Formats: sequence, structure tokens, C-alpha cells
Amino acid sequence: MTASDQSNQKQDVELKRTPLHAFHGEHGARFVNFEGWEMPVQYRGILEEHRAVREAAGMFDVSHMGEFMVAGPQAEAFLNFVLTNDISRMEEERAQYNLMCYPNGGVVDDLIVYRRSAEAFLLCVNASNTAKDFEWLEGHVGDFDCTLQDISDHYALIALQGPESEAILNPLTRAILERLKLFATEETSVAGCDVIISRTGYTGEPGFEMFTPSPNADRLARGILEAGESRGLRLVGLGARDSLRLEAGYPLYGHELSETISPLQAGLGWAVKLKKKTDFIGKEALEREKTEGVPRKVVHFRTGARRILRQDTPVLNGEREVGRVLSGTLSPMLNEAIGTALVETGALKEGTLHADLRGRSFPLQLVKPPFYTSQQKNHE
Repeated sequence: MTASDQSNQKQDVELKRTPLHAFHGEHGARFVNFEGWEMPVQYRGILEEHRAVREAAGMFDVSHMGEFMVAGPQAEAFLNFVLTNDISRMEEERAQYNLMCYPNGGVVDDLIVYRRSAEAFLLCVNASNTAKDFEWLEGHVGDFDCTLQDISDHYALIALQGPESEAILNPLTRAILERLKLFATEETSVAGCDVIISRTGYTGEPGFEMFTPSPNADRLARGILEAGESRGLRLVGLGARDSLRLEAGYPLYGHELSETISPLQAGLGWAVKLKKKTDFIGKEALEREKTEGVPRKVVHFRTGARRILRQDTPVLNGEREVGRVLSGTLSPMLNEAIGTALVETGALKEGTLHADLRGRSFPLQLVKPPFYTSQQKNHE
């Protein structure tokens, strides 16, 4: 197949669109193909959008994320079997970060679980993994007395993140947002639209995520934008979403998590409940890894320079390669390159690490995330 044929083939593939596609176009979005979705990568510019979230507020369309409903008398037992966290600890109208693992301890996906009632749970999974995740869950329902339904097409998901987010939403809703604690959820209305609102997000800033029936998405987005523009609200695309999550130290599937990077290697042991009452897929491998120690660790670094270290850049200890960069970007708030790398555990005790970029060495200063938040700025 020639390059021309491949290009034509790509053009023939019909990209999926969220219910807000026309809204994005109207507001000057630049679109890219993201995992088969035509999504806005930026509007006015990644730097401006990133700073808006840190200093005021940003609104994201994340309707490409997948949603599943698990319901029935044994829904809790099923989820406890396929997920690493302890579902039995969840109260109604609470959300919980979770990991879904293979038997070898590698990660199928990371996700958020929302407990809607005693026997009903909403799962929000990564867009790139939606089909794979559903197939994996479907293959393990077995004799559990519960149903599994893909409801991704029924919902749009809008995130509002930043220090001004609560003040922007307050006039639009009857919910008392100051009472909505971290990882709490509530059914309410925002801008006249029915929503499931949760105090969750992917930026390291205070904020909310709102599920709404797909036909309501445009009305909800316009209502929030109108209410927030005077407070510095900006529309934010995928470009700033990635730099924000990395600056906050959050993992991204396919980078800090994968089928070959376990939750313990990624530093997410707090979401793996090895002592919960029920067994779960991957437990034996993760118990062994915890006992023996992880052979590799995900570390966070800054360089003091502006040159970005991209994924797969070699990490060395002396002349020996001991790892690879997983994610890298330029932090708009620190004005220097930051990133993550997967490194041999033993090498972390042997001296300074450095990255090799086409023969040029960049020393890595290992840090504990987050790299930066608006709360940090307020205390400087």
C-alpha cells in the first residue's frame, strides 16, 4: 500500500463526534483525530487554556469517555471481583477511583465508579479502551446476578475545572456545591439541564464533572460558558488537558499505566485493596509484587530546561540505560520540561539519572507530584 493509499484510507474512516461538535466549531476549535474521535485540541492556544484552568476556570468536553451501567443484586460482588479497590466501602452517591487488572497484574484500564444506589453503578472508562473494557467485563460477568450495559451514547460529559468553578456554577444550580465533598455526587440540574454532578476532575484543581443526557449537552455548555466568561472561563481542548494532568502528576493509560505497568509500579497502591474480603483478578500477582518489591517504578521528573523529553526517550544511569520516558511536556506554570519515566528500581539508589536526547544529556531531578497547583501559587 502506498503512502497516498494510506492517506486516502485514513480520510475514508468516519470519525466519531461528541454532541458538542458543532459548539466547538462555532467557538473556533482546532480539531484532531483522537482515538477515532474528532476532538478539539485547542481554541485560543494551549498555553492560554492551561493558565485559565490554573488561575480561573476551564471547560472541557469529555463526552468521548465511555460509560457502562452495572446493576443487579450482585453488581457490587461482580465489581469487587474485577476491580482492585473495595466497592463495598462505597456509600450511595459516592465516586471511587479504580483499576481493572489482568491476572498478571497489568492494567486493563483505570476508571471511576459512581455508586448510584445499593445495586446500581455507573462506570466511566477511557475513550480509547471503551470497546476493550466492555468486552473484558462482559467476559467475566459469568454467574454473577447482574446486568452490564454500554450507555456511552446516552450521555455527554462536561468538566469544569479551576478555582472559579464553584462560583461559576452556583447561580446555575439548586445544589449546595460547598457541601459536595471530593468524590461525592448528586443528581441535580445545572443551567436547566438534568445532570449527575461530581466533585472530580483530571487537572489537580478544584472542579466538577457533569453527566447529562446527550440532547442536553449544547444547552448545558452554553449556559456554563455564558455564566463563566466574566470570571475568566475559557474553553479547553485536549492539548491543555494533557499538560494539566501531567503537571498534576495524574497517570494516563498507555503512558503511566498499561498492560505491562502494574498499579504498584505506577505508585497507585492506595487504590489496590489486597486485604478486601473478596478475591479479585490480578490479586495474586500484585501480592507477589508487593512482597518481592517492584522491579520498576514510575518516577516524576523536572529538568530545569525547556527541551521536552518525549515518550520513549532513554533514561540512563551513567552509561547504562535503566528506563524510558513515559510522558513529557513543557510545564506552562514552571516554564520548564517535566515528565514521567519507568525506571529500574535499583537504579534509583545508584546516583543521578539523566535522559539522552540524540546525544545530549539532560539530568533528571526526581520530584513528588504534583508539580504545580493554584493552591501552591497562593502560598508562595
